[in-house]
Amino acid sequence: MSIKLNYPGHSKAYDEMFHEMEKPREHYKDVFDILGTLGIGEFKQKEILAKLVSINQGITFTVYSDGKGIERIFPFDLIPRIIQKAEWDVIETGLQQRIKALNLFLTDIYSKGDIIKDKIIPGELIYSCPDFIPEMVGVKVPHNIYTHISGIDIIRDSDGGYFVLEDNLRTPSGISYVLENRIIMKRIFPEIFKESSVLRVDSYPAIFHDMLMQLAPTDKEKPTIVLLTPGVYNSAYYEHIFLASQMGIQLVESYDLIVSDYKVYMKTIDGLKQVDVIYKRVDDSFIDPLVFRKDSVLGVPGLFEAYKRGNVVLVNAIGNGVADDKAVYSYVPDMIKYYLNETPILKNIPTYRLGIEEERQEAFSKMNELVVKATNQSGGYGMLIGRDSSNEEIEAYKVKVMENPRNYIAQPTINLSTAPCFFNGSIEPRHIDLRPFAIYSPRGIQLIPGGLTRVALKKGSLVVNSSQGGGSKDTWVVS
Repeated sequence: MSIKLNYPGHSKAYDEMFHEMEKPREHYKDVFDILGTLGIGEFKQKEILAKLVSINQGITFTVYSDGKGIERIFPFDLIPRIIQKAEWDVIETGLQQRIKALNLFLTDIYSKGDIIKDKIIPGELIYSCPDFIPEMVGVKVPHNIYTHISGIDIIRDSDGGYFVLEDNLRTPSGISYVLENRIIMKRIFPEIFKESSVLRVDSYPAIFHDMLMQLAPTDKEKPTIVLLTPGVYNSAYYEHIFLASQMGIQLVESYDLIVSDYKVYMKTIDGLKQVDVIYKRVDDSFIDPLVFRKDSVLGVPGLFEAYKRGNVVLVNAIGNGVADDKAVYSYVPDMIKYYLNETPILKNIPTYRLGIEEERQEAFSKMNELVVKATNQSGGYGMLIGRDSSNEEIEAYKVKVMENPRNYIAQPTINLSTAPCFFNGSIEPRHIDLRPFAIYSPRGIQLIPGGLTRVALKKGSLVVNSSQGGGSKDTWVVS
């Protein structure tokens, strides 16, 4: 029995594969034709093989929304998401522009604060952000790079245009799934790869490692680089293991490191070994209990002072979470114009800043049309989707907002684009987004072609976050 298409006759969403019912877009034709030759049983067998690969590789993610907090195999759909090279070039250039401006913004607010003095962005918005680190003011960051690794979330609207949904600059996760998804696809669907000119992504670990090497002191022929993980109970622990292994660097926890004479050392069987660069997957507030959270057992006492003195490099830099703030997000187009004197290539989603009374009143008048988000939350937590909420839920959320309006924004509900997914013998549309990953080294900003396409597995849902039970697809950029 062949696979059936189960697509609605009319959809408001832009579909990545089809431009009309059962008529694939040009760059999807090869994949569409191959899918047409497969039976349901054959495709299900390929799904089983893909799950076995995931189990063998230990590709997991912890879902907290179900209250169990247990590790699961990261759901993976075998039908790839395909982006034409010409479209990717626009995304890539737009992200390079955006990341450059965000980095200049971080450099500015932790030094002169010109953007505040020139009244482009309110100072109170910056200084009230829980991720603004006052201790970083005046600290010299190596090469003036705060945003070594970025994962910027991109969506398409119903007209097919690309928008930036949010910026992830603290500890963006997901790159390991990009690389593993590609490995799975090449094993399970080698015939599709033969027919498609898919740009490679497997160079990422080498590019990443090269960036870390460039940040190390120049007098070190073989600098010591480590990845600092919170440990096995972190939701992205698999990724920490994967990246450390791929780059050939040591995976360490806080008890593996010690600070002496303002230098960081790693404990080894041969004694202490000085560490030059730390790729940290520990949040800033936990990084050093002597400076930040006193109850942290995840950080290293004295690490911040060693960092301030330039004796160790931290990736990403401490304090860049202020650029992740969803209220600050609304000012990024202004940053691009202010620092680069350029027009933004990628647009923001229109945003109501609920800390501003006029914008809050307008948003409150049409909450059933909006998505309301807490500015310091991620992973799909702490938000209200108005169209899916009752009047009672909306009124209760308004009360919550009024407790601290600055910490909330509201945006129109964007009908995310859809992509075909295989469910129970048929191909059905599911909403998706895209998280490309960028590396900022002293040589410039580089992206691997593609990124993590996240999939809302529940029919009609707009929540694609892995932490909420979403899945993923392999993302192909084709020339």
